[in-house]
Amino acid sequence: MATVTNQVFRGVDGKMKKAPAELPALGPKEVLIKITHSGLCASDIFFIPYGIALGHEGVGIVEKVGDAVTQFKVGDRAGGGYHRNSCGLCKYCLSGKDIWCYQRTIYGEGDYSNATIANYYVGVETYLHKIPEALASEDAAPLQCAGATVYTALIDTIKPSSRVGIIGIGGLGHLAIQFAAKLGAEVVVFSTTNDKEAEARRFGASEFYLLSEPEKVTKPVDVLVFTGSAYPDWSKFLVKDVLSRAGTIVPMTAPHGDIALPSYPLFFDGFNLHSSLVASRAEHDDMLNFAAHHDIKPVVEKFEMSEEGIAEALGKLTSGKMRYRGVLVAK
Repeated sequence: MATVTNQVFRGVDGKMKKAPAELPALGPKEVLIKITHSGLCASDIFFIPYGIALGHEGVGIVEKVGDAVTQFKVGDRAGGGYHRNSCGLCKYCLSGKDIWCYQRTIYGEGDYSNATIANYYVGVETYLHKIPEALASEDAAPLQCAGATVYTALIDTIKPSSRVGIIGIGGLGHLAIQFAAKLGAEVVVFSTTNDKEAEARRFGASEFYLLSEPEKVTKPVDVLVFTGSAYPDWSKFLVKDVLSRAGTIVPMTAPHGDIALPSYPLFFDGFNLHSSLVASRAEHDDMLNFAAHHDIKPVVEKFEMSEEGIAEALGKLTSGKMRYRGVLVAK
């Protein structure tokens, strides 16, 4: 394939601006995707100052494949954009935990001119994911990061009999509620205000409490999933009547500042901290199929994939008014 020009969006003076980027000839195992939809994530805001091509929640149509590609054909729908490659030989790759590979390529750590808020995205075939027919592309796009992040953390820490506490009902939280409920857990939601209770219950929550009043919970939760934009008062949650002894804390977002956990209950009540990133490849595929089977969908707001549309979406995201995932739609 002759070298052509791709249009990506990079951070320029605090904004996302369209910029040209070369689209080189495809490698034998690479796939060219014409992007139709891309989610907008807080991670994209984080990388604006660094000038890289932005976007990692892409879905589109396969336009061309390398001569050794066997899993995709022209016309297929495919998604991806965060986890882009790994060595395939280390203990992590060989045990299905390739996201932890020391030679991984993930969004923000390499491949700086290739991204999903763009006309085209180039992916390695085994790091792309077929989109189930039951999932619309606008719903599948946020699942490429947000859905994969939530799903892998939950399947690592819960079982069907678990009581799962979820802090926050935003971009990650509303998906965490749905996945946890469909995985068979009893879901307990903590939120800053009562006005989201009805919505939380529609997503699958069986109990709802104010973030300021976790002590009112009728029974301790086994796993506490944090999805908010600011850390809670951990001294109120690391109590054995709120989080059960030997319970697990799962932070899914990284607000500014350190996680300051009270050491005494952490030690004497046996609380655990479970770190998680986006899913490895097999879990990512499982997540998409699970979401399609159980009709799990993000709540999305759509914006045009243009400088004007992106500016509007960023404004809603940074002001906390996005409900709940922004999706950029190619013109």
